[in-house]
Amino acid sequence: MRELFQEILASAGRNKLRTFLTGFSVAWGIFMLIVLLGSGNGLKNGVTSNFSDRAKNSMATYGGWTSVPYKGYQKGRTIYQKGGDTAALRRTFPQIRKIAAHAGHPGSELSYGKNYTKATLNGVSPEYAEIEGVKLLEGRFINAADVREGRKVIVIDETAAAALFGGRSGIGTEIIVDKMVYTIVGLCKVRSWGNNATCYLPLSTVQQIYLSDNENIGQIVFTLEGIEDEKQSEAFEKELREYMAARHTFSPEDRSAYYIWDRLRNYMQTMMIFNGISMFIWIIGIGTLTAGIVGVSNIMLVTVRERTAEFGIRKALGARPSSVVRLILVEAIVITAFFGYVGMVAGVGLMELVNFFMERSAAAAPSDSFSTFKNPTLDLSVVVTATVVLIVSGVIAGYVPARRAARLKTIDALRFNK
Repeated sequence: MRELFQEILASAGRNKLRTFLTGFSVAWGIFMLIVLLGSGNGLKNGVTSNFSDRAKNSMATYGGWTSVPYKGYQKGRTIYQKGGDTAALRRTFPQIRKIAAHAGHPGSELSYGKNYTKATLNGVSPEYAEIEGVKLLEGRFINAADVREGRKVIVIDETAAAALFGGRSGIGTEIIVDKMVYTIVGLCKVRSWGNNATCYLPLSTVQQIYLSDNENIGQIVFTLEGIEDEKQSEAFEKELREYMAARHTFSPEDRSAYYIWDRLRNYMQTMMIFNGISMFIWIIGIGTLTAGIVGVSNIMLVTVRERTAEFGIRKALGARPSSVVRLILVEAIVITAFFGYVGMVAGVGLMELVNFFMERSAAAAPSDSFSTFKNPTLDLSVVVTATVVLIVSGVIAGYVPARRAARLKTIDALRFNK
């Protein structure tokens, strides 16, 4: 075996350009496949990470303004969702698993000592955090007792904590919110799309202080079970709209009177787009790999043709045809395996380097930033499989002409290309 490898190294040394071209075809095919698949994976991971916190199998509903007259009412009437709607929806629709209400008040001022900041106050019910993906860092979220008793408690986010307390969370501290005293019970991390801090209060407290104690709520969110495709989602949305239209007296066909944001459908549509992108990238990647296979095959054909006379000399000296075939196969395996490994290491190394810098950028970016590219690394099994496929292809490409050359009569092999 040692002599066999020495022969292979000697042959590669005599034909440096040919060996380099063969290896480059292999390494480039693997490298480009990894880069293409990794880039597609990073794009998919980046966009889907923006859905990760919020429940995917959920809907959000909002009141609006009527655009058509209905049952004696003129158009332009404002439709408000009411606090009693959440209990009614839970009773009416068995598909609803968890439900929460929300009423907001923007532009409030939070202060502690000489420090102050602007914040959007969100009056919510307890299940809101789980449905909307509010990540609690310390303390607790709003609970049922807070809502029932209208307590003046507040959950602040990192932006408010930094402005009021520097590096502290402030749990248990009393702060002033619009000239009223509130106790901080929790610290959270949320995606806020503005400059103001985002804070959470009991729904009943916000309604009592800022909404003149009425039951109007801005948003109802709920999770669903048993809804698995777009057809089922559309059917549920139609039934929901008809129920709320009858409850609040507006036309079921009037979509401006009642808005439904179907997050499950949006998520499924996004995944369909990325599945199409992934398929396209796989096609390009396989095409690149195929080009590498063709390049290896052509070079192996040329190699065998150039060495046919050498094979004749070997046979004249007593070499068996099987030894000639074995020499070509082992040479093909060594070259494709070595350069395939080089291409694999280069591709994986590049993706890991990109991932390293992306993670550093993400750590420095604001928590509310939208991700478009994240973790472009690949499953190692995909990389190894692609490398093995290229190695096997190189072996097959070398075996066919080597077997044909080994079957030639010794005298014909000696005269080949003469």
